[in-house]
Amino acid sequence: MKVALGQFAVTAEWSANLAQCVAFAERAAAEGAKLLVLPESIIAADVKDLGITVRTAQPLDGPFVTGLVKALEGTDLTVIGCISVPARPGFAYNTQIVVNRTGVIAAYRKLHLYDAFSMKESDHYMPGNEVPALVRIGDINVGLMTCYDVRFPELARRLALDGADLLTLPAAWVRGPSKEWHWEVMVTARALENTCYVAAVGECGPRNIGCSMMVDPLGVAVARAGITSDLLFCEVHPDRIAAARQALPVLANRRFAEPELRIQNAAESH
Repeated sequence: MKVALGQFAVTAEWSANLAQCVAFAERAAAEGAKLLVLPESIIAADVKDLGITVRTAQPLDGPFVTGLVKALEGTDLTVIGCISVPARPGFAYNTQIVVNRTGVIAAYRKLHLYDAFSMKESDHYMPGNEVPALVRIGDINVGLMTCYDVRFPELARRLALDGADLLTLPAAWVRGPSKEWHWEVMVTARALENTCYVAAVGECGPRNIGCSMMVDPLGVAVARAGITSDLLFCEVHPDRIAAARQALPVLANRRFAEPELRIQNAAESH
């Protein structure tokens, strides 16, 4: 299956960001891709106004998503990316959406909120409380993860045991000392330790690193982007997954049980 990775610098205007997503979708479809993965927080972002992502949150049937769905009419392309969806007043859900020409076919509320490196996502977002179900795209089972989730190997392992061939990882990975190295190590580790593909797509621009990459089941980066807007193409090969799991049967050889999500109570969730 041909996959496109589209990284760009998200602006403060949702209509401009929608236009960029549509442009990537049109190019991806023209090149024969079946899946396009986009970054995190693609409705709006502004490094001088970090609250904009919550203020501009839209429901799943809002103009951003409906505009994206309309652009997919007449194609067999599926698009994955993250938007803010309204929760209670002053809060949103960081939601990974999977859309095609029929509408939203899956949505995953980010489990692990980024309360680290002097940032506190939980001041503005509410966490999800469900491990996302796999999404079938063509012959590939896709598992959904978002940004900070990559630092928690339990989710990737759970999705792999559920049957994921490919993990998608939209992100807005903030620059900082060794942060690019953290990204590279953990994206590669999640692929290699689970013998699956990982499509990690980072927002670029003045704050975030970009550096999107597709890593194969044996830890080889088969596509990479730099720090500017880019659209990459690569292939996901089921036979590559099968060969990796035959040579390196870590999923079969494991001795730990399947990871289970610990549900937070109301006091812990905000």
